[in-house]
Formats: sequence, structure tokens, C-alpha cells
Amino acid sequence: MDTNFNSESRSIFIVGLRNAHAMENQALSIMKPQVERIENYPEVADRLRRHIQETEGQITRLETVLEGLDEEHSTLKDTALSMVGSMAAMGHSMAGDEIIKNSLANFAFENYEIAAYNSLLVLAEAGGFQDAETVLKQNLSEEEAMADWLKENLSDVTLRYAKLRAAGETAKS
Repeated sequence: MDTNFNSESRSIFIVGLRNAHAMENQALSIMKPQVERIENYPEVADRLRRHIQETEGQITRLETVLEGLDEEHSTLKDTALSMVGSMAAMGHSMAGDEIIKNSLANFAFENYEIAAYNSLLVLAEAGGFQDAETVLKQNLSEEEAMADWLKENLSDVTLRYAKLRAAGETAKS
């Protein structure tokens, strides 16, 4: 593999970092409304709160990497993806099975983030951006932990939702 990054390859890496920054802002715009609406799933709310904090740290770390490369994040991308995330969160809030839809969407989004960080790690390694590798690996690890948690808890959330509905109780997020 050619590990000599030319200016075009560096540009691809910078765009990827900016996309990751916007992706994490989108994640916040999805998770924050969810956590505010959760009533019957305290463990989900607790884990989302923790991941919101992790995501805020990921954003800060990505900004540090960009600054180290004399670059900035894209405010336009950040804003656009945050709006998309807010609309998705709003759409699920109208569903009777909001907690299920959110759980599925969160699991899918975490896996999207995992793929994005794996791709960025390839570029960072090929380009010799060791400082970026450390940050990207930390972000990846947090995303993998969240995806694992969602996967492990999906059956419990689903069953609790079904039991609440069967009992005629509110199954609101």
C-alpha cells in the first residue's frame, strides 16, 4: 500500500474528519431529545446520558485533530446534519413504539459511526497521522461500547415495551 499522502489524499482525510465532526453533532441532536422523553426505561436514559457526554468529548477531540492539521470543522455540515438528526428524533416521537424505533435507529447509527471511524483510521495510518489515530481509536472504542450495549439491551427494552402495552400501561419512551 502506498502510504505517501499527497495533497489530494490529505484533503480526503480532512473531509472525513469534518464529516465525523458533523456526524457526532447529528448524534447529539438525536440523543438529547430522546433522553428528555424517556419515562419507563431508566437504564436506557442513563446510558444515553453517558454517551452524550462521550460524544461531546469525541467532538472536542476531533476539533483538536483538525486544529493540529491547521483545519477547522465545517459549520455548514454540522448544522445540516444536526437538523436531519432533530427531524429524525421528532419523527420517532410521534410513534407509539418510539422506544423501539429509537433503539433500532440508535443501533444502526452507532454501527455507521463505527464504520466511519474504521475508514478514518485507515487513512490516518496510511498518512502517518499518529495523533489522529489515538483520537480515532478512542472514539471508535466508545462507539463500539455503545453499539454493544444497545445490542445487549434490545431484547429487554422490547420485552418491557410489550409487557407495558399488554398491561394497558403507557409504554412511552
